[in-house]
Amino acid sequence: MRTLVVGTGGREHALALALSRDPAVTEVHAAPGNPGISEVATLHAVDPMDGPAVAALATSIGADLVVVGPEAPLVAGVADAVRAAGIAVFGPSGDAARLEGSKDFSKRVMAAAGVPTAGSRTCTSPEEVAAALDAFGAPYVVKDDALAAGKGVVVTSDRDEALAHAAGCARVVVEEFLDGPEFSLFVVCDGTQGRPLLPAQDFKRVFDGGRGPNTGGMGSYSPLPWLPAGTVETVMADVVAPTLAEMRRLGSPFVGCLYVGLALTSSGPQVIEFNCRFGDPDVQPVLALLTSPLGALLRAAADGDLSTAPQPTFAAGAAVSVVMASAGYPEGTSTGDVVVGTETLTVETDVDVIHAGTARTDAGLVTAGGRVLAVRATGADVADARAKAYEGIRTISFPGAQWRRDIAAEPLGVVEGALSRG
Repeated sequence: MRTLVVGTGGREHALALALSRDPAVTEVHAAPGNPGISEVATLHAVDPMDGPAVAALATSIGADLVVVGPEAPLVAGVADAVRAAGIAVFGPSGDAARLEGSKDFSKRVMAAAGVPTAGSRTCTSPEEVAAALDAFGAPYVVKDDALAAGKGVVVTSDRDEALAHAAGCARVVVEEFLDGPEFSLFVVCDGTQGRPLLPAQDFKRVFDGGRGPNTGGMGSYSPLPWLPAGTVETVMADVVAPTLAEMRRLGSPFVGCLYVGLALTSSGPQVIEFNCRFGDPDVQPVLALLTSPLGALLRAAADGDLSTAPQPTFAAGAAVSVVMASAGYPEGTSTGDVVVGTETLTVETDVDVIHAGTARTDAGLVTAGGRVLAVRATGADVADARAKAYEGIRTISFPGAQWRRDIAAEPLGVVEGALSRG
C-alpha cells in the first residue's frame, strides 16, 4: 500500500511513523512534510490547502490511501478533491468537517443527536455575549465559532477577559463550564460505525499548573489509569453512534477521525468539542502504543467498511509526549534558532523525537514554528514513560526553548488550572 500523508506538523510525523511500521505499507509520502517526516517518507513540495494539487500528487505517485492530517485542509474540502480523483482518503468531506469548522454547527448536531454536552448560546453582538455570560456565570467559556488552531477558546473567571476575547471574533459560542478532568477519544469512523483508540489527556495551557493562555497542546499521555472502567463504551454509545447517525441524516456521513474532547463530570462524560482529525500532541502517545496495522485500519474506514479491519490493539504500559516550544509561544514564535541534540535520541528504542515546527537550513536543524518538537517515550507505566521523556528533553536545546515541567505528573486526572478559575 502506498500512502500519502498531508500536512507539516507533529500529528503528521506521528502518523507517518506509524504507517511506516505497518508491514503492508510499502511507501510513505508526505506533502509537504517536515525534516522528521523525511526520515521515513518521500517529501513533496505541495501546498496542503490546494485540493487539486494534492489529488494530482496522489494520482502521480499511485497512492492507495491519502491521510489528510490538519483541520484547515479538511474544512477547505481537500478530501473531496482526492475522492473525486477516485483515490481512497481518510478524512471527512468539507461538509462533514464543519463539526470542527463551526462550533455553532457542532452544537446543533449534538442537540439533534441528544449528545450530552454543555449548554450554549451562539452570539454575534456584544450585547448577546454579555447576556450569555451572565446566564451561565463564571467560569466563563467563550469559543471562536471558526477554526483557531486550538487557541480560539478562553476559559476564565474574568468577565472582561471573556468579553475581550469575544470582541475579537466575528461569532462566538458561549458555554456553561463543564467541571471535571478533560480527556480525548479518537474514533476512526467509516461513516456508519467507529473504532475507538486509547483515550488520552493533553495539557493545553502554556505554563505549569494549567496557567497562561491556551496553546495547541504542550504535552500528553495515554492511557488514563484514572478513567473509570466502561467510559469509552459509554462515549461510543451516547456520543459517537448518535453523532454518526445524525451526520448521515444530514447527508454528510463522517469518514475520518472523530476527535471527541470530553469532561468527566459528576454526571458522566460530556462533550466539550468535536474535532475532525487526530489531535496533536495527544494522538502521539496513542500511536506509540498501537500494535495493530494503522494503514489497514485507515484504509478500511476510507473504503466505508471498518468490519474488514481488525480491532486496534495496543501495547501494555504507557506513553508520554512533552512539547518543546519556541520563545514567545503562543503569542508569537521565534524562527531560525538552531536546534541541537535530537540526534542523540536516535539510538533509543523507547524514546523518539516528533518534529512539528522545524526546518533544515545550511545552519542545520532550526526552529520554524511555535511548537517545535515533542519528545515521546514509552514505559512500563505513566511515571516511567514520563521520566524517559523528560530525560530526553534534557538532551535537546535551542535558544528560548520552553516546555512544561508537569506533563503527566501526579496526581493524574486533575482539572487544569482549577486553582486559577475560582
